[in-house]
Amino acid sequence: MSGLHIACIGEAMLELLVSEVPGPARIGVAGDVLNTAIYLRRALPSPHRVSFVSLVGQDRLSEGMLRFIAGHGVETDLVARDPERLPGLYAITTDRAGERSFSYWRKDSAARLLFQDGAGLARLETADVIYLSGITLAILPPEIRAQLFDWIDTYRGRGGRVAFDSNYRPILWESAAVARDTMAAAWARCDLALPSVDDEMALFGDLTPQDVLARLEGYGPQTGALKQGAKGPIPIGGPVSRQAYAPAPAVVDTTAAGDGFNGGYLAARLTGATQAAALQAGHDLACRIIGHPGAILPPDA
Repeated sequence: MSGLHIACIGEAMLELLVSEVPGPARIGVAGDVLNTAIYLRRALPSPHRVSFVSLVGQDRLSEGMLRFIAGHGVETDLVARDPERLPGLYAITTDRAGERSFSYWRKDSAARLLFQDGAGLARLETADVIYLSGITLAILPPEIRAQLFDWIDTYRGRGGRVAFDSNYRPILWESAAVARDTMAAAWARCDLALPSVDDEMALFGDLTPQDVLARLEGYGPQTGALKQGAKGPIPIGGPVSRQAYAPAPAVVDTTAAGDGFNGGYLAARLTGATQAAALQAGHDLACRIIGHPGAILPPDA
């Protein structure tokens, strides 16, 4: 049985986790698209493949990152290397309620040169589905974003599918106007939409979740989920029977909840699950994630 090949395009960074509760900091490896790739790999049956697409350095930290990614079953053959640059770093500070704030050191990270070697996009030709986020787009120069969109147009014309999460981080963008234009261009090229309601309202000024849904429908045919945190997701692309979503038993750290939702949802939807089952799978995984510290659940959690 042949499986799907899903290529997840983004940046892997060193993660420094610091809590307001006294105690030592922890260092890990994470990134929004990488988090989704790991959870997607865990949830998919073995015939299917998940590749991480990025650019890292040739230093020992980058080597360790690649070992970490491969150790989670995500393929790294589409990760290019740069001899001069290092990986980015970010710190997450969590308060006593599990809410998070971020500090970044990534302006000179290797991933910001992704696709600038002229051959990067060609490496994606064998993928059946590509997944990327607004953070992926934000770290790329405008001319590379334009090339990526042109490539996506051709890719979708050949039957490829695109999954996208806007994951809006204002600090990464030149301006809100550039972010709006770029996100709109991405939504217009999206087949599997995975936005968060707070991000969309903050960027586009929508007043209600229904306003967000109406705007997304205007970009063209899509399916997916509008994430609302503890309230549970709203389906995109057609109604389903109203579902009740149980809240998480405990909230320790909300890091990667949306990324994990995306992985659980995509794994279910891409392997033939109904919309209702995929929504539930994503919500259940997100609830498990926020009950543990850090972005990546232990394999046995």
